[in-house]
Amino acid sequence: MDTILVTGGCGFIGSNFIRYVLKNTNNYRIVNVDKLTYAGNLKNLAGLKGDPRYCFYKGDICNYELLSFIIEKENVTSIINFAAESHVDRSILSPQEFIRTNVIGTDVLLEITRRFGLKKFIQISTDEVYGSLEQTGKFIESTPLSPNSPYSASKASADLLVRAYNHTYNLPTIITRCSNNYGPYQFPEKLIPLMIINAINEKPLPVYGDGMNIRDWIYVEDHCAAILAIYEEGKIGEVYNIGAENEMPNIEIVKLILKELGKNESLITFVKDRPGHDRRYAIDATKIKTELGWKPRYEFKEALKKTINWYIENQTWWQEIISGEYKKYYKKWYEER
Repeated sequence: MDTILVTGGCGFIGSNFIRYVLKNTNNYRIVNVDKLTYAGNLKNLAGLKGDPRYCFYKGDICNYELLSFIIEKENVTSIINFAAESHVDRSILSPQEFIRTNVIGTDVLLEITRRFGLKKFIQISTDEVYGSLEQTGKFIESTPLSPNSPYSASKASADLLVRAYNHTYNLPTIITRCSNNYGPYQFPEKLIPLMIINAINEKPLPVYGDGMNIRDWIYVEDHCAAILAIYEEGKIGEVYNIGAENEMPNIEIVKLILKELGKNESLITFVKDRPGHDRRYAIDATKIKTELGWKPRYEFKEALKKTINWYIENQTWWQEIISGEYKKYYKKWYEER
């Protein structure tokens, strides 16, 4: 049985991935390391305590000594690196945090992989490293990296380190780059949960600029299935784009949410655009579909409704975030909008 070290496993995508693996396979043991910063929440994995296939350590991926201890103690065989500072707005306000976690943290994990001779290192990246598209075209794996925010620059830097370790040290690495995720347990600073929660509370829904920035959306469970397929069958040294071909302007997403919740569009409030706001992302996922046989299961409107219902049914989860110990981190994106 492989023992996978999942970093950032208490965050949105990481926690969904852990749940997905433990629910759908019997082949893996998961060791979760998370620093539990504002977006890392142990409640995202409630119910797993006592499962012999899962254990948790609180820790920083920049802590080489701690990671070395965990690798040896738990007989870790591979690493999947979800750990990252991920919100573009915050990267504009405080880029140093992003450089530390996303670049230095990735380098520490690569050194750990090299030292212990681990059999696989999967870097979970983002389509934002490619920059912005015009009205036509899609990102392919060979699209040049052209990041436009401190966040995407830090992720692109990490990707280049992963590539370098593969070529220089023959390290068994794979990079995944996914489009925008949505689903349960997503921290309320992101577009879809923020709009759902504000609409539920009859608060204004802040939309950047003209609302016509286009993103390519994928339900988080489809992303998790893709990562597992890449872990099991992906070719070492390769990059795999992951997307579900759901391009949609932000304003249309907001209107769909309001319609589903029975709220009036008068709640929409257009606000000053974000600095350097990329206009359009679109993923070409032909490679993973043809080489690994993966394809998304969820249709966008179906999964968006599923997501909205989750936030309705789990109000205690997000109310604790916006009013409790996380309030100081969430204030800018909730109270001031």
